[in-house]
Amino acid sequence: MKVLVPVKRVIDYNVKVRVKPDQTGVDLANVKMSMNPFCEIAVEEAVRLKEKGVASEIVVVSIGPQQAQETIRTALAMGADRGVLVTSDVDVEPLEVAKLLKAVVAEEQPGLVLMGKQAIDGDNNAVGQMLSALLDWPQATYASKLEIAGDKAKVTREVDGGLQTLELDLPAVVTADLRLNEPRYASLPNIMKAKKKPIDAKAAADYGVDLTGRLKVLKVTEPPKRTAGVKVENAAELVAKLKTEAGVI
Repeated sequence: MKVLVPVKRVIDYNVKVRVKPDQTGVDLANVKMSMNPFCEIAVEEAVRLKEKGVASEIVVVSIGPQQAQETIRTALAMGADRGVLVTSDVDVEPLEVAKLLKAVVAEEQPGLVLMGKQAIDGDNNAVGQMLSALLDWPQATYASKLEIAGDKAKVTREVDGGLQTLELDLPAVVTADLRLNEPRYASLPNIMKAKKKPIDAKAAADYGVDLTGRLKVLKVTEPPKRTAGVKVENAAELVAKLKTEAGVI
């Protein structure tokens, strides 16, 4: 079974994000970029499926600028077999990403699309669901456990009431949650080997998807700075402050 894993290039989660002075977006100049953490979890799970003999090939696809090759190389160093880069100079929206992925799925014919539940830059959490709808495939989101047996996938997901287990017919779309696994570090030998693995590049415009955009960012602002806390002498004083100053009780 071939597994297709979409990955996204985002600002590294350890970097403090800076907002542009004109509040039109986030400043990306001279900022460390890396693979989206949820995408990394999806790659790790795909590699584990291959190690179990369930997956025969892992194809990683990324949509973005030429620099996204670095993100694909990271996935290849983790154990993926091949990479596909869909180049785009504009920031593609979730629906456009889903349409481009649909075109890649038509070319690759995978038995499973395994992807992160969301990207930490936009936090849209929409591409997996949109792709499932466009493909008319079953979907399971927020997977914390994944088991493949034959043409069935069993997915355990965390819900408010506890754990929910779904059984899907393959092919299907599955999005990975934080507790699905702990991604491995790519070893130096594997990083060197990844440089020799193939990456197919194709322009987003070649897929015939309209990339004009439907969403408009009005303003991006930093969260308000936290104020210093205060100490109280006893519970009565705490209750009084919660009533008179905070107004929460």
